[in-house]
Amino acid sequence: MKKLLLIAVLFSGAFSYAQEELTQNTIKAVLTGNQDQVIQLAEAFPEEKYDWRPAEGVNSVGEALLHVATGNYFLASKLGFAPPEDVDMMSLGKITGKDNIIATLKKSNEFVLEKITMVEDGDLNEEVDFGFMKSNKLGGLLAIMEHNGEHKGQLIAYARSNGVVPPWSK
Repeated sequence: MKKLLLIAVLFSGAFSYAQEELTQNTIKAVLTGNQDQVIQLAEAFPEEKYDWRPAEGVNSVGEALLHVATGNYFLASKLGFAPPEDVDMMSLGKITGKDNIIATLKKSNEFVLEKITMVEDGDLNEEVDFGFMKSNKLGGLLAIMEHNGEHKGQLIAYARSNGVVPPWSK
């Protein structure tokens, strides 16, 4: 009986804790999955394909990856989280080399994942002007998740066009 009571107390405590920042933690979980798959794709592409683009005027593989990194920092900054001091937003698009691009993307992923749960539940409805849209902070968190997912899809198409099989679908 004591064990059952202890389990009930622990479960109720875990349940009430889980309700705090439920939205942020859910978005973070989905975003983590998207980010992991984008990194897997970035690693699966051979370096010589980082300059490949499907048509003139469309982002190359490397540019698409850097665009995701830039988007992470930009959207987080609009939510009130300035990029780290060693990140020059104006130079992100100029980074070259597979290893450098992947490192840049990973750093932006870690940054944005850390910041998601720093948005307080009571602030989710606070209005934010993102420049391309006005939304609340919840919309901004969803935009971060959606942006990563959108470009995961783009990179899957790029990979398939170049004979690269997404690692998780082998």
